[in-house]
Amino acid sequence: MTESSRAVPSGRARRFGKFARLAGGVATNMLTEGVRQVASGNRPRARDLLLTPGNARRLTKQLAEMRGAAMKLGQIFSMDTGDFLPRELADILATLRDAAYAMPEDQLESVLTDAFGPGYGSKLKNFERQPFAAASIGQVHRLSTRDGRAAVLKVQYPGVRESIDSDVDNLATLLRVSGLLPKHMDIAPLLAEVKLQLREEADYEQEARYLNAFVRALGDDERFLLPRVIPSLSSSRVLGMTYVPGIPIEDVVHEDPDERNRVLSLLFELLLVEMFELRLVQTDPNFANYRYDPDTGQVILLDFGASRRFKAGFTGAYRDLLRATVAHDRAGMARAAERIGYTLGPEGSSYRETLLELATLVLAPLTVDEPYDFAHSTLPGELAARAGEIQDFREFWEVPPVDVAYIHRKIGGLFMLATRLGAQVNMHELLLPWLED
Repeated sequence: MTESSRAVPSGRARRFGKFARLAGGVATNMLTEGVRQVASGNRPRARDLLLTPGNARRLTKQLAEMRGAAMKLGQIFSMDTGDFLPRELADILATLRDAAYAMPEDQLESVLTDAFGPGYGSKLKNFERQPFAAASIGQVHRLSTRDGRAAVLKVQYPGVRESIDSDVDNLATLLRVSGLLPKHMDIAPLLAEVKLQLREEADYEQEARYLNAFVRALGDDERFLLPRVIPSLSSSRVLGMTYVPGIPIEDVVHEDPDERNRVLSLLFELLLVEMFELRLVQTDPNFANYRYDPDTGQVILLDFGASRRFKAGFTGAYRDLLRATVAHDRAGMARAAERIGYTLGPEGSSYRETLLELATLVLAPLTVDEPYDFAHSTLPGELAARAGEIQDFREFWEVPPVDVAYIHRKIGGLFMLATRLGAQVNMHELLLPWLED
């Protein structure tokens, strides 16, 4: 077993033990640091003791080793804008987006044997046992189909599906006990939704159906390129697909400005199509889920396990929120936000006005009919500066509507990608056609 491969701990008892050791190690570090600071004449806050570099390394290393729902939750929380988790913790968890171990040879052998039988070697032509990608729920291997086409096999880590509920509950308990979440906040509805979504994401047969749905919707659009499912190499725990070549989407930064702008405009346009036409959104904004073909200019779309369907009532209310924002209609924004599921508080209350001001700030790029310069955007800094205002209303904090959390996670990921590529996109121009009745 190499440093790049670690056995996936399976079974509730083993995974709970990992969480227990994680909590114990964090508590020991907090006590040691607290004693040190008191001896130096300081009176540290518990939160400051928790968010030390040592605890950060311990947290991310343990979650990366566990993979499954534990690591996936860390990745999801890392997209938080600072109003649900402390910004420091979200930054710590952000390292999980690129942290993953492959499973060792014996576990890979076990999964492949269960999926294809003892003689699976004859079915997997030119199978490369060393994965070229590893993520929270599975790893990806290169191979060939029987007729010689390049293909990939996505192999799920053993035990991750069975551990979803316990992982979610254990991580939520760790956050609660740590004091990072307000004691009154009811996160049970969010946890139930997260468990449901992660169960779907761990069902590769469901992912195949989502991929087929996107192929039907986008297959004739030559601006995009999607893999195709290989049914003979697919089951609930392995997923065979045609291989789609390309370069990392981040490498578009080396293209000329017009091409960078076109690529990001295309991704934002795709999100609008997903929301308001398909009502089916691939909600995982990980950069690895996009690639780019420099020869054709096509954007390659990958990994549809985190896709989510939305009801017409939700997308209609979200459209009304955007319409009211563009029209600078504060009352209309409030009505639409409450239809979506936000609790804004009494009319004229400071909490209500603060939330509406933050929403106006976040959606400002949509209201101006000119290219928005992501590379020089002051929006993240302004939001960070205003986050303290929300901290003053901790007694009003509630878990955001689950559907909104998934949409904002996707939008946040695209914003980060646009910033990375230094793109300029006229968001207003893209949005307007979708606001017409």
